[in-house]
Amino acid sequence: MLPLRSLVLAIVLLLASPTLLAEPSPEMQARIQQLFPKATRIEDKRGDTSVYPVYQLDELLGYAYESRDIRDLPGYSGRPIGLLIGLDVDGIFTGVQVLDHHEPVFLHGLGEAPLQAFVGQYRGRSLTEHIVVSSRRAGSGTPGGTVYIDGVTSATVSVIIINDTVLSSAIEVARSQLEAFAQKAATRPRQALYEPLTWRQMVDRGYIGHWRISVAEAEAALGAALSRYPELPTAAPDDAFLDLYYAYVSAPMVGRNLLGDEAFSRLADELAEGRQILAVMSSGLVGHVAQEFRPQSVAERLSLEQGPLAVALRDMDRLPPEAPLRAEGMPAFRQAHLFEMGGSGGFNPGADADLVLDLPLARNPLVADRAEFRTELHLPDELFEPVAVSAPLARPTRPAWVGVWQERWLQVTLLMAGLTVLSVLFAGQHRFSRYPRGLHRFRWGFLFFTLLFIGFYAQGQLSVVNVFTLLLALYDGFELGPFLLDPVLFVLWSFTFATLFLWGRGLFCGWLCPFGAMQEMASWLGKRLGLRQRKVPGAWHRRLVYLKYLILIVLLATAFHSPTLAERLAEVEPFKTSLTLYFWRAWPFVAYAVGLLLAGMVVHKVFCRYLCPLGAGLAILGRFRLFSWLTRIEACGQPCQLCHQRCEINAIRRDGSIDYDECIQCLECLVILHDDDQCVDKRLRRKRRQRDRITAVNVA
Repeated sequence: MLPLRSLVLAIVLLLASPTLLAEPSPEMQARIQQLFPKATRIEDKRGDTSVYPVYQLDELLGYAYESRDIRDLPGYSGRPIGLLIGLDVDGIFTGVQVLDHHEPVFLHGLGEAPLQAFVGQYRGRSLTEHIVVSSRRAGSGTPGGTVYIDGVTSATVSVIIINDTVLSSAIEVARSQLEAFAQKAATRPRQALYEPLTWRQMVDRGYIGHWRISVAEAEAALGAALSRYPELPTAAPDDAFLDLYYAYVSAPMVGRNLLGDEAFSRLADELAEGRQILAVMSSGLVGHVAQEFRPQSVAERLSLEQGPLAVALRDMDRLPPEAPLRAEGMPAFRQAHLFEMGGSGGFNPGADADLVLDLPLARNPLVADRAEFRTELHLPDELFEPVAVSAPLARPTRPAWVGVWQERWLQVTLLMAGLTVLSVLFAGQHRFSRYPRGLHRFRWGFLFFTLLFIGFYAQGQLSVVNVFTLLLALYDGFELGPFLLDPVLFVLWSFTFATLFLWGRGLFCGWLCPFGAMQEMASWLGKRLGLRQRKVPGAWHRRLVYLKYLILIVLLATAFHSPTLAERLAEVEPFKTSLTLYFWRAWPFVAYAVGLLLAGMVVHKVFCRYLCPLGAGLAILGRFRLFSWLTRIEACGQPCQLCHQRCEINAIRRDGSIDYDECIQCLECLVILHDDDQCVDKRLRRKRRQRDRITAVNVA
């Protein structure tokens, strides 16, 4: 009897064990319940797909999953941002929660509220939409097409990484779990298939697709005569409202005939990376892009739909006048573009797709009608060959940082223009220092450019946090992508690193540091207010300069032990408080930053000289500079002490030599050296010449 009871008990436990073990931890259940309020049953994570199935009774509501189980993308701190994402059975986001992160801009700056507000924008958004982060265009776009969500000022890099993580992981989960998003059989262009063809031959074979919308068809879709729209000319019913041709350029049969061998070979590297290109040419009363369309941006009128997914078309800006489309017998077109086919799910040429034209037409400045036209996208089977699907989600065809650089092209252009002008000044500093008034005006103008544009507007303040983030990335396995996500910081770091070996740390610390510029302005204000300027005695100065090196060593050592603690200790830099958060922060941080500026009104650039760990790191690298540009002459230091007395940063020693570790390259010593009325050597030479002339006259 006992063995039978044991057997029954074992069977009961065996049957019950899946139920007992089928639930996630109470904390995770509570989080998932927030994403799916109607859930009555939440199963434990599946081992094969790493998702939590969520049910209402026996009805599947969707899936929750942790982003790190699907897409382990590093954040700006170098470590992944942990997200819990809910996706219902229709591919709609039920919400996104932040599990953990190490992004310094939120942890020790902006706080968690902006981060929570950003991820809250995903609720209700669909995977059929191409979601783009753009504060400038937030709230715009076409539902089901490209939509724009608001970013977080001063945290551009972090939110772009979050967006990339959310979208790429959600697509992978949808393709593996949701039937509507299942990936079709994949194909690729036949590389060996080619023969010279004319335009007419390619059209007849279907290699170039044709889509014509007549005026009558357009009026039927709009529900109104075209005469209602002032921007359109008068046309007959049979005239072409839109006459559009399209071609899959990634296939050599099409690309070589349409672009020519030379232009097609220039695309070879991009095609080898899996990028897919569609040529679109059109004539008619309207174009496939608006007149104000900006090159390298996403087409808003024209898009692709493949299954439930929207496929964005981004202009590649590869058809300049000197290299047009050149197929023999090709007609003239009003518009022609090469578009990269990307978006949330990429494009599979082996699956059915629709070409969609979403056209707004203005009746007047306040009222506009909108019509949608669509046609099947036909790509001939003979252009392609089947390939095995190695993963449920193809690699994104377009790195996230590319869009950021395009979005911030104006900032990057202005920054690079400013850096070019500054380089010209430093290369010809001996010539320009002969014009002190002009040099002083230029310096103050550039300091305002640094503070207002680089600092407050472009958020380009370099920090020691960037230094140990780079070191940790090198230690853990370097990836360039996260650093490219902030183009302003990337350009500034690249320029600063290169110029360290030409001019030392002074070019950045004296000209390109926004907080340094703020300190110079504080010092000027103190003098204008008549505050007595304090000069630190030489003996104390030589001791205090080592304090910033000690701070640097502590921060770097702490970073490898506890990056989070290092980020907190990096608050010794007031950059985040003053420039990133505009002094809108807890009072101790504001008091510290304001206190440094007040101290700088009586002690010139006190933070830069004694506390700045970034300046210490740059000074160490600056010792490997190739040149010593600041000229010294025999009279410097003996008998002349003018430069030593005038140098407010104490970078000129009593013997006249320059301490390049401390010098901020203000160029004032060069101004004195080239001024006949200030340089003692020039004054003595002038007196000797006058004495010699007098002696010569007396002798005569």
